[in-house]
Amino acid sequence: MDKTAELDSVDWLILEELQNDAGVPNRELAQRVGLAPSSCLQRVRRLRELGVITGSQVTVDPAAAGLVLEAVIAVNVRPHTRPVTTAFREFVLSLPETRAVFHVSGQADFLLHVAVADSTHLQTFLVDQLAARTEVRNLTSSVVLERVQTRALTPPSGVRPTHRRRRV
Repeated sequence: MDKTAELDSVDWLILEELQNDAGVPNRELAQRVGLAPSSCLQRVRRLRELGVITGSQVTVDPAAAGLVLEAVIAVNVRPHTRPVTTAFREFVLSLPETRAVFHVSGQADFLLHVAVADSTHLQTFLVDQLAARTEVRNLTSSVVLERVQTRALTPPSGVRPTHRRRRV
């Protein structure tokens, strides 16, 4: 998306509903936001075409899937060049333990969010996967004590939804 899409209050309501339940049928979504189903479908298509909606996915609880330990790992790579950072990013994205990768400014070059079975699995991941890479100069891991779900994207202040869903 090259430029910022202009979103009105109805677009924001649609985004709010889809972030809460991406699998909601169009007819129900239309009812929730107070639109005719055809108008709602057109708006969702427009949001996809503009690149505002980039997909939908299932959220899996790592602990329920046997990955009970999560960690955030700060990694420094050298040299900090585009080929090195691109290769490192692709490498960590290929690892099944990786949940998210952030290329950041500041003290670390990358922040990795990983989910593993236990502390032994975390140690193996750190030593055999990350520290074994020649570009990795330093890493620090922090065990996640509590994970709070990411909040849904909401309109910036001053763009409050005025078009509310109809109550039946």
